[in-house]
Amino acid sequence: MTSSTAPSRNGTPDRDDLRRSVTRDNEGYDAARRATMWNANVPARFPDAIVHARSIDDVVAAVRAAKAAGRRIGVRSGGHGWSGNHVRDGGVLLDMSGLTDVTIDKAAMTATAGPGVGGSDLLKTLMKEGLFFPVGHCRGVALGGYLLQGGFGWNSRMVGPACENVTAIDYVDADGDLRHASETENEEMLWAARGSGPGFFGIVVRFHLRLHRRPAFIGTWAVQYPAERLEDLVRWMDAIGPDVPPQVELQFIVSRNPSFPPPIRRATRRSPVRIELLAPVMAESRSAAKAATAFLATRPKGARVRTPLLPMPMGAMFSGVMQHYPSATNWETDNLWTHASPDELLPHLLHVAATMPPPPAHMLWLNWAPPPTRPDMAFTVEDLTYLAFYGGWKDPTDAAGTTAWSRETVAAMQSLSSGVQFADDPGRPARAVSEPAQVRLEALRAQHDTDGRFHRWIGST
Repeated sequence: MTSSTAPSRNGTPDRDDLRRSVTRDNEGYDAARRATMWNANVPARFPDAIVHARSIDDVVAAVRAAKAAGRRIGVRSGGHGWSGNHVRDGGVLLDMSGLTDVTIDKAAMTATAGPGVGGSDLLKTLMKEGLFFPVGHCRGVALGGYLLQGGFGWNSRMVGPACENVTAIDYVDADGDLRHASETENEEMLWAARGSGPGFFGIVVRFHLRLHRRPAFIGTWAVQYPAERLEDLVRWMDAIGPDVPPQVELQFIVSRNPSFPPPIRRATRRSPVRIELLAPVMAESRSAAKAATAFLATRPKGARVRTPLLPMPMGAMFSGVMQHYPSATNWETDNLWTHASPDELLPHLLHVAATMPPPPAHMLWLNWAPPPTRPDMAFTVEDLTYLAFYGGWKDPTDAAGTTAWSRETVAAMQSLSSGVQFADDPGRPARAVSEPAQVRLEALRAQHDTDGRFHRWIGST
């Protein structure tokens, strides 16, 4: 067994940490509030206090103090949720980013990890041991919110969404008691934790994970098209989508800022719209990866740039993704799952490309095609295709137009939507779990959080 531990304390709660909590009358409060979000577009919501936990005992103490004071609790692990669901008016914002303990049992192919652990950091450690876990595609996304919302990550078409690989949790309940949930103990809480996202009614302090063997081949294949080929790509993706091997994450991105080849100069609002057709693949060998991507020979003609299937380190894979998500950027995002036909989708998608805002705004089409069944868990909304619209801006004069591009596009497509994905939480009323799952969640909430200590998802319907 190996372990990697960031500074934290166990045993008697360290009251100094709790005394360092920031309240609204403290100098530096707003800087601390803003620091809880990765998105620079911080909502105008103001918790009464921000508490930084450094140990499980700190979490227990904070929940008990909130209960005694009649305060509600928002929970933040890494702050990558687009809508800032954790930032609420009043109550306590409990920052869990300090809980970063990791243990790895290579023989058992299991691990435990705190909610503040960055997924990209965890994967780097695991891969040194020949192991793998489907962490998030963006560098730095912490496990807490990522695993609760479902875990839409690397190789998830093959090994399942990350929450499917959570075997147990340790959590602090609404009374401030530390509990364990597994398939045989408090099993309803494990069911809820695997997909209820920011509406979970407890605070997970440790995840127990099922690991996989590191794929022998990790790489990608890429082609760049002009925007004029969008209709051809949409029809082709729709036709082949259900048959794409699960080792392949077939997708395309429409933007003014393609991630390859490396840009000669910084993209601007006058840069042409380009389409990147990408096929990350993870397989047991290079020959298996070539076989899995053989269908790409049928792709539409008219590509401007092409790279063959190449092995690529995970660091480079993360860097390619982050090309589209620069730091210190304001974001308004929206998304939908759909199985709509090309004829239904194309009028909307052609408009998206024609009205593409300045970089780093972009649109993602991801071929998902889920299996017919999943384990019983709250993660219950998915479909053939995932569409996400990332409205990002740095110039304040672009805020209104970019926000409208993202929001109004999805509003116009509501009749084609089967729900939304918590990964790109839009923070608006939407269906993120199935109706039966929502009914079950509310019944469990009434049982386990009778005083409403924990917030529902801000977009709950």
